[in-house]
Amino acid sequence: QVQLVESGGGLVQDGGSLRLSCVASGSIRSIVAMGWFRQAPGKQRELVAGIRGADNFNYAGSVEGRFTVSRDNAKNTVYLQMNSLEPADTAVYYCYGDIVLHSTWHPARYWGQGTQVTVSS
Repeated sequence: QVQLVESGGGLVQDGGSLRLSCVASGSIRSIVAMGWFRQAPGKQRELVAGIRGADNFNYAGSVEGRFTVSRDNAKNTVYLQMNSLEPADTAVYYCYGDIVLHSTWHPARYWGQGTQVTVSS
């Protein structure tokens, strides 16, 4: 009923930039929150950045000042602008959305399929 599709991952050099996008589609009544997690090999999935409502932002300490999360509500899209990338940022990045469907009244979390970001030293 809901799909989240990411794009924008790839290979970049240390200090470079990438912009990830994630579009939600389906039987969507409203989107409460959207954002990004990441998972590096051998590590647990961790929150990178998220937006709840219009202006409630949350960033992992390791990316604050380097990454910026934003939303386009009209397009059901969330973005992650990543600057000053470091090899430690290498991971699969997953988009999430806390979404209320037309058939329900409570939000549920949906996930994208993930996009690989690799930062070379």
